[in-house]
Amino acid sequence: MENYYRELVSFLNAKLGNRQVAEDVVHDTYVRVLARASDTPIEQPRAFLYRTALNLVIDGHRRNVLRHAEPLEVLDSEERFTVASPHSSLDHEQRLAMLERAMAELPAVCRDSFLLRKLEGLSHVQISERLGISRSVVEKHIVNAMKHCRVRMREWDAH
Repeated sequence: MENYYRELVSFLNAKLGNRQVAEDVVHDTYVRVLARASDTPIEQPRAFLYRTALNLVIDGHRRNVLRHAEPLEVLDSEERFTVASPHSSLDHEQRLAMLERAMAELPAVCRDSFLLRKLEGLSHVQISERLGISRSVVEKHIVNAMKHCRVRMREWDAH
């Protein structure tokens, strides 16, 4: 799925006219896909990434439209004004870095099981065949990886 990163950034840059915002949306897209709680495999990773990215763009646009309708006092009291604010892009980069750090803490076979499931959309059987481990071990690795990432993200968010 990483091979879609540049393609997706270029696509969003053409739509949004701002490379930094495009990169932020793609980072958010990857974070959302990695944090996905569903056990249903992603059958078409490229289409799923594009749909997720476009949904994030639409959500960001809606938030911005709503914010423009809010009184100025409310806007002044908020740290984030738009998707492109330096604060929000830093936050996205930090969250992505935290997720990558959490993933790096996992044993290789656990991380590989999780990524093959969540990013490549492989079934538990396909992963077990590819990695040479039982299906039940694949399932345990995926559950453990999700738990680990959630716990670590919460810990780091608390600091």
